[in-house]
Amino acid sequence: MKLSRDSRLYRWQLALVGTLGAWLLRALGRTWRFEAAGPDPIGSTTLLIGAAWHRGLLVAAWRWRDHGLAIPVSQSRDGDLVEGVLRKLGFAESPRGSSSRGASALLRELIRCLRRGGTLGILPDGPRGPAGEAKQGAVALSRMSGAAIIPVGVAASPVIRFRSWDRAILPLPFARVRCHYGSPLLVPKDAAGESLEAWNRRLEEALDQIDREAEEAL
Repeated sequence: MKLSRDSRLYRWQLALVGTLGAWLLRALGRTWRFEAAGPDPIGSTTLLIGAAWHRGLLVAAWRWRDHGLAIPVSQSRDGDLVEGVLRKLGFAESPRGSSSRGASALLRELIRCLRRGGTLGILPDGPRGPAGEAKQGAVALSRMSGAAIIPVGVAASPVIRFRSWDRAILPLPFARVRCHYGSPLLVPKDAAGESLEAWNRRLEEALDQIDREAEEAL
């Protein structure tokens, strides 16, 4: 029997999972041999959108911790769990929604977040995939806000690779972890129709390329 999302026990479970999950990721991340390449968008005073494939979520969450960044999360119960962990990792409150639920309201909230804080993290193929296929949210957000998209590539060895739709990776203790930042993509404000689709393909290609670069650097 599912607990009501308004119940005290459900909120207690979320708090417990968030605290434990964040603690474990912080502890594990301290052992990683982390290496970065390219201009890091963290701390930028300009409007930026850091974009990575969903499989690199755990590495990105550890790398961008304690900076008050916002990452959009789905409105599902799984999203509740992710949000709980992110908040304990020092992220801002997550805008909730997806391409299929609350997309317009989510886009407006993301624009407000950008204007308040300067940088957002986004997983273009989330929350349900298919893996490696970007939804148009990141491109639409760049066009409407004037924020550039920074492709982020993640690679690590050795890792656990989950059997989830995104094949998410979790670097093992003392793993070598690389995070690469690509050249910014700024979608013109007049982009529409086929032009927007072309920009979306360009984003997918950039993310695939920066992931390959990170893998090759290992």
